[in-house]
Amino acid sequence: MSNKQSATIPDKRHVKPANPTTLGPVDPVRLWEEIVDGACGCCDPLVKGLLATGIRNHSSFRGALAALIGRKLGDRSVADDALAELVMEVFEADPDIVRAAAADLVAIRERDPATADYVTPFLFFKGYHAVQGHRVAHWLWHNRRGYLALHLQSRCSELFAVDIHPAARLGRRILLDHGTGIVIGETSVLEDDVSLLQGVTLGGTGKNIGDRHPKVRRGVLIGAGAKILGNIEIGEGAKVGAGSIVLESVSP
Repeated sequence: MSNKQSATIPDKRHVKPANPTTLGPVDPVRLWEEIVDGACGCCDPLVKGLLATGIRNHSSFRGALAALIGRKLGDRSVADDALAELVMEVFEADPDIVRAAAADLVAIRERDPATADYVTPFLFFKGYHAVQGHRVAHWLWHNRRGYLALHLQSRCSELFAVDIHPAARLGRRILLDHGTGIVIGETSVLEDDVSLLQGVTLGGTGKNIGDRHPKVRRGVLIGAGAKILGNIEIGEGAKVGAGSIVLESVSP
């Protein structure tokens, strides 16, 4: 049996690979203005409170994102308000996290044909929420707050069914489509413009210690249920089909 099984890219929503011609820096201020405009266009009385809490009550993308992470991941151990305050401190210490979060949101709208605005993924897409929770946990992990980082990892796993080790390195414009069942191991690397569909595992083989997880290069698209195992490289722009088991490096 071959170490690599391939299949056609299978998702019903036909997630698109990143388009290099559309890439560029994202201004969180202008993005937030567009998000607020979108939220103001909703007239459903049952949704107005949700849009106010999630969007209209905040003056900036950074503040709204911190409140969202606090609201989603807060629990009895770490209260919502305390967690939101911590996230704001992380954003102030490293503003690049906010810029990366804005770029992730733009990438979702560009690549996912089911996404017609920014309000929807910002409020409702757990793949997006899991990535932003990870970005905060990653900062904590590298600033001697490992237990709190692992707590956030655990909360993301419990709530979103997305398990990303805080030490894993993620670039910008990351799309976790659907999100459910995605596992990303400790020494994994995802470069810019990577898209993962549901059920993807970036794992080890169980036989090694140290650097033991995949390195996914820029612009890679990995189909639903694919298992990428070991310290191997998925080359730039590659597409891995649904259900594939990959144990050897894939060429760009």
